[in-house]
Amino acid sequence: MNSAKILIADDDRNIIELLRLYIEKEGYTTVTAANGKEAIDTFNKTKPDLVVLDVMMPEADGWQVCKEIRKTSDTPIIMLTAKGETFDKVLGLELGADDYMVKPFETKELIARIKAVLRRSEVKEKNDTEEVVFQNLSVNLANYELKLNGNILEIPPKELELLHYLASNPNRVFTREQLLEEVWGFDYFGDSRTVDVHIKRLREKLEGIEGNWTLKTVWGVGYKFEVR
Repeated sequence: MNSAKILIADDDRNIIELLRLYIEKEGYTTVTAANGKEAIDTFNKTKPDLVVLDVMMPEADGWQVCKEIRKTSDTPIIMLTAKGETFDKVLGLELGADDYMVKPFETKELIARIKAVLRRSEVKEKNDTEEVVFQNLSVNLANYELKLNGNILEIPPKELELLHYLASNPNRVFTREQLLEEVWGFDYFGDSRTVDVHIKRLREKLEGIEGNWTLKTVWGVGYKFEVR
């Protein structure tokens, strides 16, 4: 997928030029933005295949940009930041980022992560026709639709992806770290609390639905979609 278009958003022009040079050397095309507002405008105009997004930017920070993009698109996003706190990683996961790198980093590593995230995105696109159906439950990735008792329920994308992944592998136990890697695609796991938060929200939505399945905690290990 070396014809992919990549948006580089950073308020440091030197970093933009360095990344642009290395990314284009790999055969990708690039568009750039020097602040958050410009990043959102450029994203909407150019429809890139991946976004490399700095956290600390003027006018709108990376978190705001990520949130804005996720309102309309699941385009892969790699966050860049000089901060290494766990809180930032969890926030990035919950806002829908696909990967995370802490500055300073090796440019070669960023290129490797860009390739990995684009590969995962391609696989996801191939799987987007999949619909998982159980008693009174349908999880459809083609149109990001959750049906409970035949009624469509509004649900955030990551919650639906998590439920779809678990339901696609019934009775298999996953650790939080495995779920972070498979659903969010983070190479660095950081704090796994975000999985617990999403499971809690899913349980609230699924409460009261009669079926031969349940979202089960396996204490000391992780979670599974249990089918009886």
